Amino acid sequence: MAKHSTKFDIISIGDATLDTFVRVSEASVLCDVNREACLLCFNYADKIPIERLDRTAAGNAANNAVGSSRLGMKAAFYSVIGDDEIGHLIYSTMRVERVATDYLQVDPKNESNYSVVLSYKGERTILVYHAPRVYRLPEMAPSKWVYYTEIGENHEKLETRILAYIKKTNAKLAYNPGTGQIREGIERMKRILIETEVLFVNKQEAEKLAGRLGGIPALAAALREYGPKIVVITDGPRGAYVYDGRHTHSIGVFPVKVVEMTGAGDAFATGFITALHYGKPVYEALRWGSANSTGVIMQIGPQAGLLTRIGMQKMLKRFARIKATEMRV
Repeated sequence: MAKHSTKFDIISIGDATLDTFVRVSEASVLCDVNREACLLCFNYADKIPIERLDRTAAGNAANNAVGSSRLGMKAAFYSVIGDDEIGHLIYSTMRVERVATDYLQVDPKNESNYSVVLSYKGERTILVYHAPRVYRLPEMAPSKWVYYTEIGENHEKLETRILAYIKKTNAKLAYNPGTGQIREGIERMKRILIETEVLFVNKQEAEKLAGRLGGIPALAAALREYGPKIVVITDGPRGAYVYDGRHTHSIGVFPVKVVEMTGAGDAFATGFITALHYGKPVYEALRWGSANSTGVIMQIGPQAGLLTRIGMQKMLKRFARIKATEMRV
């Protein structure tokens, strides 16, 4: 297959939104005995005071585009936004962050997406509104990477265009499925997974897709059977894991005070892909992912703490003692 000169290092594809962060203190958490399933509880029919309110452009793909740009990659962003205040904010954020807006489309009939993030003791619960969309992927210049993530309904034709683009340009696909895509099940995702270079999921998502509970090495091996060359599974405070078909590596979290968790997974994926882009091995990519997610959880929102190249080197040096280790399975 012929090689193509590339204009971008990465094109991020997915929905964009405005996140409104609401920090609350008058709430409680009720969990089952294993603390696997928990409920965030408020007094019914009461006025709940808030400690802080923040707003920022967000969305998995938007977070990846901004984070990739800060780490030195030539990034572009495909999404559909409304012709409203939120849409204008998303557009201006991309411009400020030096993300190409060539493929950012405006829907004049529907509003932009919107989320309310309830932050309590460092964790977050997200209320999400997705506007109805018609996705039409435009002709795109060649890119080294495509990052495909959470998208609304009616995305089948979009995926067909993404796959055609990848086969035409030899771009590497990083896939971080959103909640809706996970609910559709792994059978529905097969045609994407078989073309995937790196799959990113958390442990709960991995169990849902694999259709079973189990240890992370077994889950990663099961998911890799569907086609992705590399499987990355994050497990919150227990760290992250990568399986490349031969070796499984794990890494612990960097010990910092957690302010807010939104966007940690996006930041991890962004750091991991960037490390691969710069020629790092997968075990070092784990460190880049952990470093980037550490920067994010130390601030409010999914983008404020995304690292620059200098910030990445400082974070890696600060936690030089934490390295990825190979698991014997």
